[in-house]
Amino acid sequence: MIGIVNYHMGNLGSVKKKLEQLGQEVLVSESPAELALADKLILPGVGHFARAVQELKSLQLWEFLPDQALVKKKPILGICLGMQLMAKFSEEGNAEGLGWFDATVVRFHVPDPIRYKVPQIRWNTLEYNQPHPLLAGLQPDDAFYFVHAYHLEAVAEADVLCSTDYGYRFVSGIQKGNIMGVQFHPEKSHAAGTQILANFVNGSF
Repeated sequence: MIGIVNYHMGNLGSVKKKLEQLGQEVLVSESPAELALADKLILPGVGHFARAVQELKSLQLWEFLPDQALVKKKPILGICLGMQLMAKFSEEGNAEGLGWFDATVVRFHVPDPIRYKVPQIRWNTLEYNQPHPLLAGLQPDDAFYFVHAYHLEAVAEADVLCSTDYGYRFVSGIQKGNIMGVQFHPEKSHAAGTQILANFVNGSF
């Protein structure tokens, strides 16, 4: 069973629908007790970093997530804001994150704000930094849907799965053992995004 963490800030319906199309049993819940029954977890997210931290804390999920990911080593995938929450700190609200990756979330500082609008709302491609089960079956020209004004900065090279160019190159995918994150929305990225979700569902991490 795949558990989708509901902290009132994610596009939960689209993620749930995609997973069900893959034949998965899916649980969408804000309850730590219920989510503890899942085999793998997805931490989605759309919105403001500091508010997301407040919601996770109010739902007792702030302590639950590290227990599941770091102690029980349960595979977890962060999507968009969900990935950003895995960093140490964000400029968005000057808030501390979960700290699973030595990284800071910063706002885009694009060289040409006319050409590169912020937030980035567009399809974009990935440059694959290393082979990984989450990326299995993807092609160099596969495009993914991005919607974000902030991104991770100063991630350790060994933790970077992929990067993307938007005026400059930024980290668009991370991994550390059972913990993974993508800046784009696989649930909105057609066949390539479905492939990533299938890889997460079926892979061993």
